[in-house]
Amino acid sequence: MNGFQSWLSQLQYEKMLEILIAVAASLISITVHEVSHGLAAYMMGDDTAKRCGRLTLNPIRHLDLMGMLCMLVVHFGWAKPVPVNFQRFRNVRAGTIVTSLAGPVSNIILCFFSILFLMLLNLAGMSHALPIWVAYVSYFLWYMVILNATLAVFNLIPIPPLDGSKILFSFLPKDKFFWILQYERYGFLVMAILLYTGILDGPLSWMRNGLIEQLQTICIWLLPG
Repeated sequence: MNGFQSWLSQLQYEKMLEILIAVAASLISITVHEVSHGLAAYMMGDDTAKRCGRLTLNPIRHLDLMGMLCMLVVHFGWAKPVPVNFQRFRNVRAGTIVTSLAGPVSNIILCFFSILFLMLLNLAGMSHALPIWVAYVSYFLWYMVILNATLAVFNLIPIPPLDGSKILFSFLPKDKFFWILQYERYGFLVMAILLYTGILDGPLSWMRNGLIEQLQTICIWLLPG
């Protein structure tokens, strides 16, 4: 009986640690994503995010509990959107494209370095006996890979209010662009239907896996031997 209780305690500890690692990876990913949007907007002429205190790496300022829960369960979700005033951009089209791309690009960068560090750990493990905590670091890095690759491709879908839609709509005439922004909140309904029915599962998995494979190829090319 004591042996079973010991095993159960260990199982619960492992599960709790996995949840903590997933939470840490999610907080880092969404914080970097949102701060990147805010910094890009600031550089393009809009200081709204700065005035609202959103140019901070404090994850609490960006956290949306429901979005965080979705990230833990299905590996994609959302944070509180960084406020952006598109009319304050020096060039509306360029500002919109750069600001919208900044979030997904930041996730691609995080994914790349997570793959790189994971490969370096694997190389080190081939020649040396590594301590047990390295296994948890590896799990954290792999979670970062999956999560950030998913966030990158998911946010580039051209359906409002995702970043991809703003990039697409930025090529419309300025008056049409600002008109369509008024109705982007209804895109949530479209997204909810697509996610609930699983229509996006196949395309998202294909794009995510393709992105990971390309980044792995680059990392292999960069690593010695």
